[in-house]
Amino acid sequence: MGPSRKTGLLLVIAGAAFWGVGGTVAQKLFQQFGIDVDWLVTIRLLLAGVLLLALQFLLKERKQVFGVWKNKKTAVRLVIFGLLGMLAVQYTYMASIHHGNAAVATLLQYLAPAMIIIYLVLRKESVFTRHDFVIVVLALAGSFFLLTNGSVSQLSVPFPAIMWGILSGAALAFYTLYAVPLLKQYDSLVVVGWAMVIGGFFLSLIHPPWKIAFSSLTFEAYLYLVFVIVFGTMLAFWFYIESLQSLSPTETSLLSSLEPLAAVFTTVIWLKEPFGSFQWMGTACIFGMILLLALNKKKPAKTAELIKKEEPLRVS
Repeated sequence: MGPSRKTGLLLVIAGAAFWGVGGTVAQKLFQQFGIDVDWLVTIRLLLAGVLLLALQFLLKERKQVFGVWKNKKTAVRLVIFGLLGMLAVQYTYMASIHHGNAAVATLLQYLAPAMIIIYLVLRKESVFTRHDFVIVVLALAGSFFLLTNGSVSQLSVPFPAIMWGILSGAALAFYTLYAVPLLKQYDSLVVVGWAMVIGGFFLSLIHPPWKIAFSSLTFEAYLYLVFVIVFGTMLAFWFYIESLQSLSPTETSLLSSLEPLAAVFTTVIWLKEPFGSFQWMGTACIFGMILLLALNKKKPAKTAELIKKEEPLRVS
């Protein structure tokens, strides 16, 4: 028996909050404890991926865990997804946090739906509607206010943070589109779990996770690491998936917008990052874009269907 509606609401709210706060905690690790971005991405992907696959093996159809590798075409797609999708999304997102802050990184990553709309229109796979136009305008206006704080003469966010953040949005757009065939065949826990393991394994060849002075980390740093890996990744994703059993896609999409809200408020209140009035306007524009996507009650076109595929895969 699946969770009740009340339990489903609690699960999706907790999952979205964990995602958002996880980014802020990662920023704390970078700034206060000098944790290397490459190391954190590697260890996060490897451990969270193994935990998700363990959940699939223990609680769901265990045959899928290794069955995904039996088809050569599917296996190749999974490897590509793990490297160019999962690893790219995780690394660019964390790099944006490292050079800037979690609030801006998370909001820039949410430009992915607008990028998907533009991509599908250029490929003539979708018609550009008024609804799409409003979404793109809100995304562009939100980005402008967020990054400039209303001043065209200077950026309010370091350029490397902007570059990595925009790349994170582009990587998430690819990640969303490329995952569709895999999700039609296998549970999302299997797809995401293996993608994390693949991405983490590849990065570990370049930046071995054991090459860190563990003795130099304090107890507080270890607690933050556990939060980022277990709560901010594994539990966040699992809670979201479980909530889909009792809530509609619209409800889950709407409530998952708590992720950037959690990232913004914890960054501003807990880490005391400055946030100007125009940046709050930019945040409001991007939230408006998210709400328009979530509350769209029209018969879903191909664009909307593909964008909705993003939600069960959110791993910020």
